[in-house]
Amino acid sequence: MPSAVPLRTDFSAGDLRQLAKRSKDNNQSRRLLSLAAVLDGMNRTDAARIGGMDRQTLRDWVHRFNEAGPDGLLDNWASGPASRLSPDQFTELAAIVEAGPDPEGDGVVRWRRVDLQRVIAERFGVEYHERHVGTLLKKIGFSHISARPRHPKQDVEIVEAFKKNFARTLSVHLADVTEGTPIEIWFQDEARIGQKNGVVRQWAKRGSRPRQPADQRYENADLFGAICPARGTGAALTLPQADTAAMQLHLHEIFRDVAAGAQAVLLMDRAGWHTTAKLDMTHTITPILLPSRAPELNPVENIWRYMRANWLSNRVFQNYDAIVDTACDAWQKLTAQPHTITSIGLRDWAHVGQSQ
Repeated sequence: MPSAVPLRTDFSAGDLRQLAKRSKDNNQSRRLLSLAAVLDGMNRTDAARIGGMDRQTLRDWVHRFNEAGPDGLLDNWASGPASRLSPDQFTELAAIVEAGPDPEGDGVVRWRRVDLQRVIAERFGVEYHERHVGTLLKKIGFSHISARPRHPKQDVEIVEAFKKNFARTLSVHLADVTEGTPIEIWFQDEARIGQKNGVVRQWAKRGSRPRQPADQRYENADLFGAICPARGTGAALTLPQADTAAMQLHLHEIFRDVAAGAQAVLLMDRAGWHTTAKLDMTHTITPILLPSRAPELNPVENIWRYMRANWLSNRVFQNYDAIVDTACDAWQKLTAQPHTITSIGLRDWAHVGQSQ
């Protein structure tokens, strides 16, 4: 058996135990404790067991400790081979992925790994396996996710200007409101709930294809919903159709839920039953219309997705009454979770200066 390697003498056993106590690395701590036991005179086989290792492994750590001190007891994992793409090439690749393919030139409407494999080879002269292209994309911050639909005629500049100038818009609309009045920001929208229902993703065994009932009938109802994210509350009605009369009923329902003495600002899209002069808008509700073709500005759209994913999809409704009962039950479940409404509904651009 080779003779024991002597330990450096500038650290005492007590020093090593103090370092082990302060270390945030569990592996370093147990190695320090083994070396402290050696300095206390324990035989090296028993000292190795303290750190959960054998005597030969302890010997290796003694060498590293003698060379680099306590830092030598940290795991030093190999970083692997150097990347064949330079930082500038990674930056260029990220720009290519972000810009998306040219349907005419690239022949596809979305990047696949095999397409980017070809682009990398042609642009940078580096050949990668298709699977490794996915690893490279994750390394530069990309994930394979579903795109959010955008109306082809949406004016992005108008949408951004609306958010940027919302505080000013709010001030103009509330010019006649008494100073000091509490302001509540509400969002409103409608969703059609019906027998021709959707299905959503679910957990299932890998390789299986679970089945869910899908009705082909067309009975439906319209769920009018409005939320006040700051308060975590909402107001809704399930009605036979979406029109001016239904919207008037919903306004009365929202009015009942506005806090006493507060002024509600109601943000909604430009549907005909929202913009008609036939609506009798109560003086405690100030309407503000969202830009056209910009549903992403309305968090109630996200509320609908949450409700469908959790309570409304993957089911068959026998009749209109069943649709109404299920829609009402789903809304009651939502309003029983104020934190969910707040989490989904708060928008930094909208929830500024809510007192006049």
